[in-house]
Amino acid sequence: MPIHTHIENEIAEIIFDFPPVNAFNSKTWNDIPKVINDLGLRSDVKVILIRSEGKGFCAGVDIKELANDSNAIVSVNEGNFLTGQAIHHCEIPVIVAAHKFIIGGGVIMCGAADIVIASDDAYFALPEIDRGAMGGASHLQRMLGVAKVRSAFLTGGNIPAKEAYRLGGIEKVVPYESLVEEALNYAHILTKKSRVALRIAKKALNGIEPFDVDANYRWEQGFTYEMYLHEDSQKARDAFVETGNLADYRKK
Repeated sequence: MPIHTHIENEIAEIIFDFPPVNAFNSKTWNDIPKVINDLGLRSDVKVILIRSEGKGFCAGVDIKELANDSNAIVSVNEGNFLTGQAIHHCEIPVIVAAHKFIIGGGVIMCGAADIVIASDDAYFALPEIDRGAMGGASHLQRMLGVAKVRSAFLTGGNIPAKEAYRLGGIEKVVPYESLVEEALNYAHILTKKSRVALRIAKKALNGIEPFDVDANYRWEQGFTYEMYLHEDSQKARDAFVETGNLADYRKK
């Protein structure tokens, strides 16, 4: 399984390496929550850092799987939800270091995290409306304002990391070459804190959030399923597989 973990100095790294674009199938999306949950319960870990190798952080779900079997949406939805929930409710802080494209489930991971560091070439994208689906707005709206998210959601457009930083959605934007180092710097700051204090602080912060991101995403997923039942959804997936695919990411 190309999900690598590494623990050192009370920092647990989760590293995705699914060439060429880190697009995950339903099995992988359902594997990720267990990895997060298991690391979060370890007494020798104070912070989790999630990052990726390759062309970009995460291209979301494997559209080819869904194009071949529309019923896979049920398992994909479950895995996406559980991944976001695992990050959001992990008892210790979760940092995401994201580069280049942050799409679909990548948005969910960032939107559920406690701290997001992004490379200066990174961008958030919600292309689901052109892929025969819905999804991701709940977590992006946790990071950014309603108007910005609605515009991206309805147009399928991108939000550059620098714009997300300007709007207060991410902690820092750095050159790609410095991304991992900078994220580890933040992680090392957290390791100087009491693990008990970090756990209680995160629980307190989750309790005062302005809305329930998990409930909102479940609501949103209901419309994803409704969209998948429509013939336009299958047409969009087929068109993406035939004409889109890697070209969508290489040109950006």
